[in-house]
Amino acid sequence: MTTLRNLPEPEMSPVLNESILIESIEAIIVDLPTIRPHKLAMHTMQKQTLVVIRLRCSDGIEGLGESTTIGGLAYGNESPESIKQNIDSHLAPLLVGQDAGNINAAMQRLDKAAKGNTFAKSGLESALLDAQGKRLGLPVSELLGGRVRDSLEVAWTLASGDTVKDIAEAEQMLEARRHRIFKLKIGANEVSHDLKHVIAIKRALGDSASVRVDVNQAWDESVALRACRILGDNGIDLIEQPISRINRGGQIRLNQRSPAPIMADESIESVEDAFSLAADGAASIFALKIAKNGGPRAVLRTAQIAEAAGIALYGGTMLEGAIGTLAAAHAFLTLKQLTWHTELFGPLLLTEEIVSEAPLYRDFHLHVPATPGLGLSLDEERLAFFRRP
Repeated sequence: MTTLRNLPEPEMSPVLNESILIESIEAIIVDLPTIRPHKLAMHTMQKQTLVVIRLRCSDGIEGLGESTTIGGLAYGNESPESIKQNIDSHLAPLLVGQDAGNINAAMQRLDKAAKGNTFAKSGLESALLDAQGKRLGLPVSELLGGRVRDSLEVAWTLASGDTVKDIAEAEQMLEARRHRIFKLKIGANEVSHDLKHVIAIKRALGDSASVRVDVNQAWDESVALRACRILGDNGIDLIEQPISRINRGGQIRLNQRSPAPIMADESIESVEDAFSLAADGAASIFALKIAKNGGPRAVLRTAQIAEAAGIALYGGTMLEGAIGTLAAAHAFLTLKQLTWHTELFGPLLLTEEIVSEAPLYRDFHLHVPATPGLGLSLDEERLAFFRRP
């Protein structure tokens, strides 16, 4: 844990002397069990690992943040272990002693000194926003411009890989009024097998549900050209990242030819990526993820680029726990339009929680609290039990 005591005395201007300072930042790795294995094209998750961030300020207020990735290095450049190490060794020392209320200056300081590390930066920005919201008595959504809705419709991922099980699971979700949007993780199997699996589920559910697929870059362009046509012709509403993020020309061609809209996900690893994709016409939908953009404020910059270019929006997830999920939700509440809704179901995949009150899911929606900050507090006993030694 980085604290004000173990840093050299900062040079402070008269204004800073009157400010509320960041006193300490602690990054804690937490391993939580899931309700079932979660199968991706590149990895099968058996548990979810969170990096919980506790940011304490000189006025006694604590801000909570979360940095969570899917499948560690199998998915992206940051792992829970590297996130914690980089926060402890590099990022936290840049923030401790700084003005806790000036989130803009704090994040610019991080961006100037450290490239990338968007997952780590997202957790830190979320913690700063949570603390400032508590300090001012405002929900984080109000710090981000003001909510225009109080809840978000949430999709559910069917990822068992078994067609019969996935249909039964979807029907249970519909009956319980928990989800009516379903995304299927495909790409790990031979393409004809995956297509049969998806089409069978869509036929079973009919018009009662929206069915989408996420390929996680598993196809090459030749496969994707045919598969996207078959999926679109069989009622699949959306196809997420079917080919490699590096193949920009292929993404443009697919977006022009696919009967179902193409959504960029892995292609967006920064706000600058979003601008480039929009300029090239490489996607019809952007998946918004605070972790991949560097925080709730950063993801709204990507949303503004998309809106200006006429690109539709979808609120994505890295399967965060309650803290990261609500950090994203507060940002998504402020958007003018979320045409394709969200997939903020991460807490529902967990069998255990580390917060005092779990997020509320009801009538197909996540209901976001209007209490100060993110609206969460830690359960200290559970946190101590599940934190990694």
